[in-house]
Amino acid sequence: MEGEVAFRVPGVDQVVKTYYKVFGDLSTSSPTRRPLVALHGGPGVVHNYLLPLADLAKTHGIPVVLYDQLGNGKSTHLPDKMGDTAFWTDELFITQLNSLLEHLGIQDDFDLFGHSWGGMLGARFATTHPPGLKRLIIANSPASMKLWVEAANKLRAGLPQDVQDTLNKHEAAGTTDSKEYHDAVNVFYSRHVCRLDPMPKDLVETFATIEQDPTVYMTMNGPSEFHITGSLKTWSILDSISEIKVPTLLLNGRYDEAQDSVLYPYFQGLEKVKWVTFAESSHTPQFEERELFIERVGDFLTAE
Repeated sequence: MEGEVAFRVPGVDQVVKTYYKVFGDLSTSSPTRRPLVALHGGPGVVHNYLLPLADLAKTHGIPVVLYDQLGNGKSTHLPDKMGDTAFWTDELFITQLNSLLEHLGIQDDFDLFGHSWGGMLGARFATTHPPGLKRLIIANSPASMKLWVEAANKLRAGLPQDVQDTLNKHEAAGTTDSKEYHDAVNVFYSRHVCRLDPMPKDLVETFATIEQDPTVYMTMNGPSEFHITGSLKTWSILDSISEIKVPTLLLNGRYDEAQDSVLYPYFQGLEKVKWVTFAESSHTPQFEERELFIERVGDFLTAE
């Protein structure tokens, strides 16, 4: 099932829409389990690379809801908001999420999965104590961007010297839109975002959406995963982690750009928490170790 939800946000004259897709049955009369809503990363990409989560509908009977965040994919695009950091905020995306939950009628009973930026958003959402949220999964996500950049810089130092030199040259010159820079970035991505060669089609298409409309990614993030110039540069939830009260699963990969150091504050600050690291994965274990990933996620969501 797929559809759209119309809603309004401050600062936009038009009605905006959220595109969503449901795998499994959300009917209250159905014997299926509590639905899982997934928040994609970026910010500024699309839901496609989270499609492996749909496996949960078959393996564990869990309905899965995927959607494109505002400004991305099949949801409303707002290119005139490029650079408007006051518009693209956590609160905007939480408003969109609440609108979707209410439209689907699941606001009183749901689980939440957030990957990368989606995990940051999910964590922030959880601090507002939504009564219907029962379990949270923070996947491959930092507790602060300061920790993220520190971890990324350590990984970056392990790249071949000519790749490092190319990254440094273009970042200093402000020419991060050049092909040479993107090729160098892809070396990092092949080590710490997805180690499969070739990369899965859904992931390649997800990256391509940033080039098609860079509004959200460039405004909030910046030119790459480790050169953060946007509004998320100072993002942190360190002071609010203890406000997350629901059982939480932390996920990352051994080779992940989300190194252990960026998730540790969650592990230290949460009361009900479990942490799984995938030994053969980087930032996308849903592709790199798909079967084990689905098993670990499904078991957490269905545990008594």
